Amino acid sequence: MKSAILRFRIMAIVAGVMSLLLWFVDPPVVYLIDNPDWKEKVAWIPFVHGWIYALYLLAAIQFAVKARWALGRVIWLALAGTLPVASFLAERKIVKQYS
Repeated sequence: MKSAILRFRIMAIVAGVMSLLLWFVDPPVVYLIDNPDWKEKVAWIPFVHGWIYALYLLAAIQFAVKARWALGRVIWLALAGTLPVASFLAERKIVKQYS
């Protein structure tokens, strides 16, 4: 169980950082700054975020199965990876509850 929590913690933090980049760095650069060089420099963010979110989902599902969570809580945990701050909050709640 400890290894599943550790994997989830790492992926929740990384997914949260990537969500912050996706929501607050990528759109202003792409839509507000008229500089192709800058747009090129942030083009990797959506691609990497997609892969990180997929890994976050795997870690979240693995943890939820080991914790024997109901489907509703698993869905809540999966959705927490889509909002910038929610994955940080979910990580804190799980660490408090299971450590």
